[in-house]
Amino acid sequence: MPQAQIVKADPLQVPAKLPLTSSHWGTYRALVSNGRVKELRAFEHDADPSPIGAGILDVQHGPTRIVAPMVRKSWLEGGPGTRTDLRGNDPFIEVTWDAVNSLIAGELIRVRSIHGNASIFGGSYGWASAGRFHHAQSQLKRFLNCIGGYTGSKFTYSFAAAEAMVPHVLGSFRAFLDSCTSWEVIRDHTQLFVCFGGVPLKNGQISQGGTGCHIQREGLEAASASGIHFVNISPLKSDLLNDVGGDWLALRPNTDVAMMLGLAHTLQLEGLSDRSFLDRYTEGFEVFLSYLMGESDGIPKSAEWAAEICQIPAETIRALARRMAAERTMISVSWSLTRQDHGEQPFWAAITLAAMLGQIGLPGGGFGFGYSAMNYIGGAFTSIPGASFPQGQNPVDSFIPVARITDMLLNPGASFEFDGVRYVYPDTRLVWWAGGNPFHHHQDLNLMMKAWQKPETIIVNEWCWNPLAKRADIVLPCTTPLEREDIAMTPRDPYVVSMSRLTEAYGQARDDFEIFAGIALAMGIEDAFTEGRDQHQWQRWIYEETARRASNTGVEIPDYDSFRKEGWFKLDDPAEPTVMLSDFRADPLANPLSTPSGRIELFSATVAGFGYDDCPGHPVWQEPYEWLGNANASWPLHLISNQPKDKLHSQLDHGNVSKAKKVAGREPLHIHPKDAAERGVTDGDVVRVHNARGACLGGVVIDDAIRPGVVQMSTGSWYDPDDAGLCKHGNPNVLTRDKGTSKLGQGPSAHSCLVEVELFTETPPPVTAHEPPSIIRPTPNDPEVQT
Repeated sequence: MPQAQIVKADPLQVPAKLPLTSSHWGTYRALVSNGRVKELRAFEHDADPSPIGAGILDVQHGPTRIVAPMVRKSWLEGGPGTRTDLRGNDPFIEVTWDAVNSLIAGELIRVRSIHGNASIFGGSYGWASAGRFHHAQSQLKRFLNCIGGYTGSKFTYSFAAAEAMVPHVLGSFRAFLDSCTSWEVIRDHTQLFVCFGGVPLKNGQISQGGTGCHIQREGLEAASASGIHFVNISPLKSDLLNDVGGDWLALRPNTDVAMMLGLAHTLQLEGLSDRSFLDRYTEGFEVFLSYLMGESDGIPKSAEWAAEICQIPAETIRALARRMAAERTMISVSWSLTRQDHGEQPFWAAITLAAMLGQIGLPGGGFGFGYSAMNYIGGAFTSIPGASFPQGQNPVDSFIPVARITDMLLNPGASFEFDGVRYVYPDTRLVWWAGGNPFHHHQDLNLMMKAWQKPETIIVNEWCWNPLAKRADIVLPCTTPLEREDIAMTPRDPYVVSMSRLTEAYGQARDDFEIFAGIALAMGIEDAFTEGRDQHQWQRWIYEETARRASNTGVEIPDYDSFRKEGWFKLDDPAEPTVMLSDFRADPLANPLSTPSGRIELFSATVAGFGYDDCPGHPVWQEPYEWLGNANASWPLHLISNQPKDKLHSQLDHGNVSKAKKVAGREPLHIHPKDAAERGVTDGDVVRVHNARGACLGGVVIDDAIRPGVVQMSTGSWYDPDDAGLCKHGNPNVLTRDKGTSKLGQGPSAHSCLVEVELFTETPPPVTAHEPPSIIRPTPNDPEVQT
């Protein structure tokens, strides 16, 4: 089947009559014929549209769509908790909406009355619609709050370690994530751009909540054209656009902090650090300096010391430090650096290094959190305080760090440390997931499969038979963004888009709002959930409330009916370009940070007071847990499981855009020619990638743009285990360790993973990831369908 593609728009010939839709990967105009979306055309104001959008065209009405409510056979016949070991293998029985609403209402009442609301895990995590109203998690959490609350989750898989750490250093993380110095300022003022983890344009295709125009390629190319010198510090050369040129320093994975310390030591040793900046704007430098120079532990963190760890020559480290001090330097740290053992440290070390250079708050200098990690980083846009679908208040205090779901399910009642406080895992009896796929983003899936047997009931809202839906007890078919009207509006993008309902709902699929309203009716709480509004009235309320808030800040937007008629508008650009922390630099007393000292805390007495051995009070180098013992002898290759370029996480993995990039029908495994030759593998071979935790198959791509000793396999291929647990499709999270980054952040540490690769000599098994489960469709009079 030919691959669907995005048709680029000619701004001079705007297809104004074609309706609009928007997604996390961009805005498109849709050509609809005979009730089907036949083509997606790039929004006329997007010069660099993402190809991901076309991936939905062949699966929107394909065999993986969930046509009606489904209940796992053993659960329906035996009740909650029956044969949970059969999740993923049991057939499903199709039931009516009335029947499933009654089943869910009864189960919620049972669980709440016997075990309490904390036993309901509603910390559903993931990305679904970009629309402001049809946001699956908001819908789920509002419903659960209407029945007494739930156990939630805190932070994100993207950068949980930073979400915990950076507020102790800067007073906030999100405030500075959303206000990184703009590409325009970098273009005009930066001389040296040092990017730990690169500037991966594939990640910049995405922007949470939607985007009207992709800016990362234009910003990067303009910066390069202005004469900025780029240094890509990453095991992957592809983390920086080839056209940019510059230097590629292929350091050993997980050693960025060691290299930063080597750079910092050189600055201090050679008198290149800015002492006046450190004295005025930072707190605790002397404590860090004692560690840096080896006074506190007897180990100077010199360039030679760093070189031995990160395997970059000492003279290269020294030369880079000198150049960083001599030129206006921007330090960018990729979000991926937080997803490793001790993932709290890279951002803290980068802030410290930037502070020593003394350029924080100057145009084009300082640091930034992940240029091109998403499309909005480095953007110059006016932000308005947008309203959203109200979730209400959760009266349940129980929560888990987002990446600790397996621990929660396996260890009810056990205690865990998190950001200075000791908490207790709840006894989870019911899990409800809407708008995500933990079998994509969680680590050590074989261990998670054991944990997945613990809850008595698992409910999922999903539109297609992905790995999560197949492993649920009750599956509620929801619509896709193409089947519902919404508003694409986010404070991180200047475009506001009216998302059209392009096609009718598939089969018996319902919008999430309609799904929860039906269950609310069965439980007698419909008025509390809907407040007497339908989805169209709620969308009008969200827009008009946003208009009111915007007006209070001096920003006027079109009225609701005009907006729907025109289809989109763009907020005016800000009057001044963005320079992170410029106000703080101009007057740190008038504009203090929200830290205890009001300054940048290079040593945090608060963090030190927690007494954590894996996260002390200042930036440190600590060897990844995966390296301990003889792990390197058995598993000599470091696996990088980064974000895919052909989909968002695992969304649309079954579409033609994603399938076209697979090798032998499996996730590509990039490997250096030297490592491939040692293992007797070549392009297109199917290999087994394995360690003590699990194994998966992949398709070989020989790649000299990767550091020797490193293999790269993106996440996103749908989990497809055989009876022995071998993922036939190539999901690398069967290999990654499910360990918190530290007691402070408890984030995921997927990038600290060692493996071995060998040629798969058997006949490769067929991939079944995209096949629906066995479904039993009883006769209309069957009582199991009706009640």
